[in-house]
Amino acid sequence: MIHKIDLSAEAISIDSYYRFLQDPVAGGICLFIGTIRNKNQGKDVKALTMEAYPPMALKQIELLCEQAASKWPVERIALVHRTGPLEIGDIAVLIGVTSVHRAEAFKACEWLIDTLKQEVPIWKNEFYEDGSSWLVPHP
Repeated sequence: MIHKIDLSAEAISIDSYYRFLQDPVAGGICLFIGTIRNKNQGKDVKALTMEAYPPMALKQIELLCEQAASKWPVERIALVHRTGPLEIGDIAVLIGVTSVHRAEAFKACEWLIDTLKQEVPIWKNEFYEDGSSWLVPHP
């Protein structure tokens, strides 16, 4: 399994990660794109900031990729998470999984986003239209 992981303060390019995920053996590439929405917890969101502890976050993401590859026969994994200020509609996370068969790509991709949200030290601070904010322990 080949993987490409990152934390990025810059906008995420779907094209560059899709090119990385392409493989001649692939029958399926599953791509999950998490975006910033304008509502949460019944409040209007105007912006947010993502913070991470990079040494620990990257180590944990690396481990998740290895675990996914041990559970499903995947060829490639791309996982990048934004940090810093984000606006409504921005891409916050991109996860891509390449596999010979689509079922494994879907399963691994879903497991990666669910597990990333629970285990990787990335925090989301939402800012609302009413002036309040909320620090979310896992995005």
